[in-house]
Amino acid sequence: MPIAVSSPHDIERWARYRLILRVLGQLLMALSLSLILPMAISIGYGDGELVHFLTAFGLTFGAGAILWLAGFGVTAELRTRDGFLVVSLFWLVLGALSGLPFILGPHLSFTDSLFEAVSAFTTTGATIIVGLDRLPASILWYRQQLQWLGGMGIIVLGVAVLPMLGIGGMQLYRAETPGPMKDEKLAPRIADTARFLWLLYLGLTLACAAGYRLAGMSLFDAIGHSFATVSTGGFSTHDASMAYFHSPLAESVAIVFMLLGGMNFAVHYQVVRQRDPRAWLRDVEVRTFLAVVAAITAVTAVTLSLRGTYPDLLTALRDAAFQVASVITSTGFTTTDFSLWPLFLPLLLMLISFMGGCGGSTAGGMKVMRYVLLFQQSRREVRCLIYPRAVLPVKIGGRVVDQRILRSVWGFFAVYVALFVLLMLGLMATGLDQVTAFGAIATCMNNLGPGLGEVASNFTTVDPVAKWLCTIAMLLGRLEIFTLLVLLSPAYWRR
Repeated sequence: MPIAVSSPHDIERWARYRLILRVLGQLLMALSLSLILPMAISIGYGDGELVHFLTAFGLTFGAGAILWLAGFGVTAELRTRDGFLVVSLFWLVLGALSGLPFILGPHLSFTDSLFEAVSAFTTTGATIIVGLDRLPASILWYRQQLQWLGGMGIIVLGVAVLPMLGIGGMQLYRAETPGPMKDEKLAPRIADTARFLWLLYLGLTLACAAGYRLAGMSLFDAIGHSFATVSTGGFSTHDASMAYFHSPLAESVAIVFMLLGGMNFAVHYQVVRQRDPRAWLRDVEVRTFLAVVAAITAVTAVTLSLRGTYPDLLTALRDAAFQVASVITSTGFTTTDFSLWPLFLPLLLMLISFMGGCGGSTAGGMKVMRYVLLFQQSRREVRCLIYPRAVLPVKIGGRVVDQRILRSVWGFFAVYVALFVLLMLGLMATGLDQVTAFGAIATCMNNLGPGLGEVASNFTTVDPVAKWLCTIAMLLGRLEIFTLLVLLSPAYWRR
């Protein structure tokens, strides 16, 4: 009887699967090292959580080591399609393993722990935990730290500090980086690009922490909230969020760094390199972003003042500026429950979360650049009706935009809307009312945090099935939909 011999294609395919397992294992082992800081906090505060973090460390490192050994000895270069699989698997495995401290410490269920961990890493900021002021210090630190790591993207961190992975880092970078223009690099080597991004990220975090400290926060709160601000994550160490501090100065610091976190980090790099703040205003996307923030803030403040929600325009402007900056950057900090604001304001704020921040930022949403491109395309179509023979390319900042990018923008919007409707109907099928279902999917897909209706402050009362749907929505939003959906395509798995 003849012995079946695997084809060269099968051998190559299994080699690539082993390579993906090895990369995934190395990233998990690197992630496990981040648990050292919560362990140190637990020891310093004596909160009794050390054994739980040690257990989580052992399980995470052990899982990573097993995967690494499964791919040991394989030498190959990751293709773009492999990058999508690595990123998707990493975020799924990451959510499960990162939830371990929540299971072992606060004794959350697996569903709740997964929701909380994914919410942190995707910088959504939606929570199912109440009573934050009574939680152990190390658990509070861990929640903030998860957001900070997820803000710039743990995959980009891996590419920046683990060049010994021996893989094509650009494939991971393309799959992870938010925004429509994923091929732009700050340096010829992708590892250098990722390092530049993380140095900027760290610098902004330190400056934000210093600002909070000067505003009167404790050192613990200042660092924790700087993690959440620059990452535009929005978790707080207090149930009352930023309202806990009753500090206009702290709110001003938050507004500045939320907006900085919502801008393209490539533009920040240009500002630092050229030592010229005008580089922010020379960028079309940043100018549009700041103009939208100013316009919505003005509309909100005037409406609140005219409706008598606040005693004077200045007080209304303070809360309006903070909430608009928090929502459009998808941070989700609150100083008041904006879902109780009058007239159209709650819906207006939820709608601007769909725009979100700039491409290449830590913010969620569809990204300002996509809206700019859609507007420019609309203008072109109108002009083409007037001048049908004219050749009218779409330009951004004097550069002609590739038709492939324009097609991808339209495709992204179409898929986004379709998925939004399906997930919203799924939530309504679990028993949620229309307002709550809309608010929940909007806040999860846009990685915002606070929603409307029943989920205005937390997701504690939401059905477990609904939490799973919201978890999927958070992952879709963070990875910009196609990174996950491409794995569902039969063409992806063909030769």
